[in-house]
Amino acid sequence: MMNTRAALCIILAYFLCGAYGAKLTFNNKCPYTVWPGTSASGQNQLSKTGFELASGESTSLNVPSPWEGQFWARTGCSSSSDKFTCTTGDCGSGQVTCHGARALPPATTAELSVAANRGNDIYAITNVNGFNVPMSIAPRGGTGECKLSSCAANINEACPVKLRVKGNDGKVVGCNSACVAFNEAKYCCTGEFESPELCKPSEYALFFKKKCPLAYSYPSDDESSTFSCSRADYTITFCP
Repeated sequence: MMNTRAALCIILAYFLCGAYGAKLTFNNKCPYTVWPGTSASGQNQLSKTGFELASGESTSLNVPSPWEGQFWARTGCSSSSDKFTCTTGDCGSGQVTCHGARALPPATTAELSVAANRGNDIYAITNVNGFNVPMSIAPRGGTGECKLSSCAANINEACPVKLRVKGNDGKVVGCNSACVAFNEAKYCCTGEFESPELCKPSEYALFFKKKCPLAYSYPSDDESSTFSCSRADYTITFCP
């Protein structure tokens, strides 16, 4: 018969394994500092919801299971009158930490759902909220499809004039999606265009897709932009 100590060890191991979903490693390969933000879809926020990551640095976070949320980079950040603000990807908290708030456009975003589909993870890079920095999410280990998802092109350099977001120096620092820029149903796939059959890619969505074929370019663009893996850890790289 199993003794009490052994039983407790097994129960403890069960809860520890159940609480652990994936290890995330954030790498900054950009030639400048970024301030990553994280946001959970529920109340289960990560231990860091915002932090500074200098060029060449990396840091890791653990994600529980199940979990669903987003990651992105903020750029051009500074503090003035005790308020922290960023040129792109600002979460509006006024602090380095985002406290669960999501990115304001434009921001390249990684989405991850741990153990979302019969135990499989679902992940993607999306430009539905525009683009600010090249970004990728890559599984490490795991079983299944487990492919790289990325938007590695510098879209800012070729951003259509009507979508451009400029910094104080006049340089293009981000590229809005057509939905954000024009707020029209045909670009946002809302109202009469909400169904997948009527939600078609605009010329602007096709521009994003050509630059980043593995990333979401509009709300119904999931067939070629969503990936899955099981029991993997993930590396999120800025400027891969």
